[in-house]
Amino acid sequence: MGTKREPTARQLRLAVELRKLREAAGLSSREAAAMLGVNSVQISQIESGTSGVSEQRLRRMAANYACHDEQLIEALVTIASDRTQGWWEEYRGRLPTPFLDLPELEHHATRRWDVEFLHVPGLLQTADYARCLFTYVNPEFPSDDMDLWVEHRIKRRVIIERPDPVPYEAVIHEAALRIRVGDRLAARGQLYRILESSEADHITVRVIPFDLDNFGGAGSAMVYAGGPVPQLDTVVRDSPTGTLFIDAQAQLDHFRRLFRRVKAVSLEPERSRDFIHKLAKEL
Repeated sequence: MGTKREPTARQLRLAVELRKLREAAGLSSREAAAMLGVNSVQISQIESGTSGVSEQRLRRMAANYACHDEQLIEALVTIASDRTQGWWEEYRGRLPTPFLDLPELEHHATRRWDVEFLHVPGLLQTADYARCLFTYVNPEFPSDDMDLWVEHRIKRRVIIERPDPVPYEAVIHEAALRIRVGDRLAARGQLYRILESSEADHITVRVIPFDLDNFGGAGSAMVYAGGPVPQLDTVVRDSPTGTLFIDAQAQLDHFRRLFRRVKAVSLEPERSRDFIHKLAKEL
């Protein structure tokens, strides 16, 4: 298979999982290469995502590593053989890499959870809200670039609007609903957009109100994308150095528990809808 200059986050995830399987088997890259009949450089390239891997070779690697989890193996084979050219590819070279990695992750997700405290989740944002948000963060951007960012943000909604939508749960703090990223008109339109989206059977929106005792979870914002098997779930978080894609099992377990906790203290969906409607009428 050929080498790649810049592997996508999905390709890097395949590389990481293959390295995890080798390490779990207690094999060095040199030992794994000898069992496969290749040199250790090829193993390093596969495990860094700079070289692809065929289905046949991947299955041999799994057998050499004594991996008997057939569901995981099939999921890895699917990633290795995937040749999807999604809508995000038209933005390659025009937007930062994370703008391409996130919609690719979303495209293949089996479920999606969002927890937000300061901003409305991206999948529920209106174009006006997204533009105000981007303009504030990047006031020096030319209007054409800003149009591109907003267009990309809105296209990401396809995963909850397509014929086979992804099951989606969003937990939003009252602060995110009250902060006026734009003017009153934009704020009202954003709230009604959330209400409209929440009417779909596959979308659940819950609100965490200010009036809640003993809540210390304001740092638990997350985007959680379910994989075909639990081992391939991914958490996405923003950090001062950029976008983080988290895949360590201990961390995934932590964020699953965290989501269950914030969901448990949030208002039920119907009460949440009433709450948002009341906020919209106040504007």
